[in-house]
Amino acid sequence: MKKVTQTIGIDVSKVTLDVTIRTTNVHKLFSNDTKGFKQIISWLTKQKINLEETLICFEHTGWYCLLLSYFLYENNHRYCCINAIEIKRSMGLKRGKSDKADAWEIANYAWLRRDELVPSTPPAKKLIELQRMMSLREQLVKQQTASKNLLKGMLSIVLEDVNDVSILILKENINHLEKQILTTEKAMNELIKQDETMIDNYKLSKTVKGVGMVLAVQMLLHTHNYTRFESSRQFAAYCGLVPYPYQSGTSIKGRNKIHPISDRKMKSLLSMSAISAIQHDKELKLYYQKRVEEGKPKMVVLNIIRNKIVSRVFATVNRGTPYVEMNKFLA
Repeated sequence: MKKVTQTIGIDVSKVTLDVTIRTTNVHKLFSNDTKGFKQIISWLTKQKINLEETLICFEHTGWYCLLLSYFLYENNHRYCCINAIEIKRSMGLKRGKSDKADAWEIANYAWLRRDELVPSTPPAKKLIELQRMMSLREQLVKQQTASKNLLKGMLSIVLEDVNDVSILILKENINHLEKQILTTEKAMNELIKQDETMIDNYKLSKTVKGVGMVLAVQMLLHTHNYTRFESSRQFAAYCGLVPYPYQSGTSIKGRNKIHPISDRKMKSLLSMSAISAIQHDKELKLYYQKRVEEGKPKMVVLNIIRNKIVSRVFATVNRGTPYVEMNKFLA
């Protein structure tokens, strides 16, 4: 990283930003909006901070830090958006907590790692819009599932459902939610089509057996359109699919384990994808059956197939041509 002589720590919350200068330990509170962002830069300038040699650091807090990221990036200010667990574990033993203290700890974290940190880049705005639509779709699907379960329970105790008010309301609600889900999915497809690279990667990923619309979109989002990770193994580790050794000294020699810190949503989606692929991909189906017959635990084999799907998607996108099954060559 370019020379860093100063680090600024920002503790981000929904409404406010606690900002601390590391060297002087000067703290000030700002609003979490465009006006507050401009005031931060003005305040740092008055504090005689050389912004060209300054690194601004804050925790990743989802939507709350997004506007700040865009503001800093568009105004050419170097910043790092770091996983909150990484910063928390670097603090050591702490008995108390306050936003002001957290801001200084973040600034100190950035200072100690200034030579190894890489400036962050916010995701494309179309990806953020796509993520918002995907979040909306997830909520609509949850509501629809809850309504269907409630309807199923009510039908079991209602003798005549033709004129039952509760049943009619639930059915109307389910139909309405179905229309909203379809409208959201249509809007998502239209948004993806606006970006040539995004639509190409989306279509290519769907050529892999087991990858449907939801998984294809989520992979676009989590990989920032396949620019966030250098390899499929990095992404697999991010999803919690890569086993790591567990040993210490001569007495502890456990089996390789998957680390619990992972993206559980992607892991769950890839599990469902693997189950679907086993049913529809002849090659993976034969592989699964063979390994299970050899005595391999089913979940271990399923995890191998999850990794295969990830590597296939990345290889297909990097190659730029649709995935072709091996059994088509053998036919």
